[in-house]
Amino acid sequence: MPHLALGISSYYHDSAAALVEDGKVIAAAQEERFSRRRHDASFPAQAVKYCLQKSGAKLDDVSTVAYYEDPRLKFRRVLATFATAVPYGFAAFSEALPDWLSWKRRADDTVRQELAGLGIGPVPALSCHRHHESHAASAFFPSPYESAAVLCVDGVGEWATTTLWQGRGRQLRQLAEIRFPHSLGLLYSAFTYFCGFKVDSGEYKLMGLAPYGKPRFADVIRKELIDIKPDGSFRLNMRYFAYLHGQVMTSRRFAELFSGPRRSSEGPLTEREFDLAASIQQVTEEVVGRLARTVRRLTGERRLCLAGGVALNCVANGKLAEEKVFDEVWVQPAAGDAGGALGAALAAAMKRGASRAHVGSGRDGMAGALLGPEYEDEEIRGHLDAKGLRYSRPEPDALIREVVTALDAGRVVGWFQGRMEFGPRALGNRSILGDPRDPDMQTKMNLKIKFRESFRPFAPSVLASDAREYFRLTQDSPYMLLVADIEHSKRVDSSPSAAQATGLDLLRIPRSVLPAVTHVDMSARVQTVAEEDNPAYHRLLSAFKERTGCPVLVNTSFNVRGEPIVNTPADAVTCFMRTDIDMLAIGGFLLRKEEQPAWHEHGDWRAEIPLD
Repeated sequence: MPHLALGISSYYHDSAAALVEDGKVIAAAQEERFSRRRHDASFPAQAVKYCLQKSGAKLDDVSTVAYYEDPRLKFRRVLATFATAVPYGFAAFSEALPDWLSWKRRADDTVRQELAGLGIGPVPALSCHRHHESHAASAFFPSPYESAAVLCVDGVGEWATTTLWQGRGRQLRQLAEIRFPHSLGLLYSAFTYFCGFKVDSGEYKLMGLAPYGKPRFADVIRKELIDIKPDGSFRLNMRYFAYLHGQVMTSRRFAELFSGPRRSSEGPLTEREFDLAASIQQVTEEVVGRLARTVRRLTGERRLCLAGGVALNCVANGKLAEEKVFDEVWVQPAAGDAGGALGAALAAAMKRGASRAHVGSGRDGMAGALLGPEYEDEEIRGHLDAKGLRYSRPEPDALIREVVTALDAGRVVGWFQGRMEFGPRALGNRSILGDPRDPDMQTKMNLKIKFRESFRPFAPSVLASDAREYFRLTQDSPYMLLVADIEHSKRVDSSPSAAQATGLDLLRIPRSVLPAVTHVDMSARVQTVAEEDNPAYHRLLSAFKERTGCPVLVNTSFNVRGEPIVNTPADAVTCFMRTDIDMLAIGGFLLRKEEQPAWHEHGDWRAEIPLD
């Protein structure tokens, strides 16, 4: 009998489920993709059902249910925090404590009840794994390494905010820990909040804003906010933070330190926000670099695995790779809390003797992160017909040619193929694609398709075999989690006046032969695409190269601002019809916007674009 471990993360943000069979990852998905509620924290009922359906298993076929943290230990931390915050945090904690006293401290019991309520069989034994153990397991066990150092950095789990580990075979050994309230993730989130972005989702925006500024506040941060030791350990000066006793991140002293109140969420971005973003990014990279050097010294390992929310900071990851702190860096593609579901399942599986059969194959165990649902052409056709949409069904090679022709003509294509990605990045199965050579493409896609801020950068997908011709990569980057500089041979000289440009004016300055994906600091968040990871997407990139000589495409997630990445054909069609996407390649079908019936015949497709 195969051993099935079902992992679950829930009740904070990015709830997810994952299924592991004898150590092999079978399926994984975030609940938000089914519920259409971004960062959905509820019990992942639909994700659980999907994982079981994908494997053909019933709940009573599952050997172990693994929960991604220890709720009772977390409750003790909440109570301790409450005690230290009295009387200032009474209002916030009086609002939060009823849930903790009634069910959150027994979240594992709630998970059992929710599973029983699905009516799909008796609930197996359930084990709880500490939050950072789940992160570490998600980082190491699917990695391609027999042994490695492991670094996990996030906001907070139960008590841990930063942990250092060594992984060997089926074992993980914790070496060091930094505890709440001292947290690099919460420090970064404090700046996210202060710059007017939403905590737990706006950190990407802050990272994208950093290249527009100068790190003029970095020394102030080091002097006043965080005491960084040579080994990367640190302490925060809690006088400047309010998250211990309130619903906001920063205190009045924080605003005084940075010359004024926080930016409102829709207020104008000023030089202060650009420079704050650049400054906290520099400090974050410094701390991560020191921690990485410490875990290398402690373990002697030549390879590093990363997880935790801070591991999604691809700029810091890129610096580690560029500086060769380790020979290789591998980042869990679902490094945040969603990946905790996978880590818990893997931790439970390894404790029961599961294997890591992929090690030695030269590949990791994540199947390219393509672990979500897929849809057959007949199911897709049924949806298109029901909506009265007009489509063609060319032969596969002809479909690729038509998509490439459209991309070369400056058109934007929705690309919906195969299994949905697990994690926050679209990797070529739920993607919106464009021509990176088009200098207007970044603005067009941001404002007319994604409905988001114009400064937000786009990522390039590049054939792995051509990546080093365009980007200064030291290793492959299959999960779009490394930033690398543009190769000098692909850069272009800008006008003399460009040297005087600041802020968002920098957007209009050409920098490379790939203007749509070249950030203002000459970097790009790169996805390298190998044929064995994603054959269909690799064929498309190869055909684009054959037609244009360019092996690169703009790749952004198939969604609009405020919505999760699309999951179903219905999600994809709705996004296509509500935006200025020109063409949709969905399974074996092609849809052209100009050929569709009048939009009002199918309801108000553009009725409302949700905002953050």
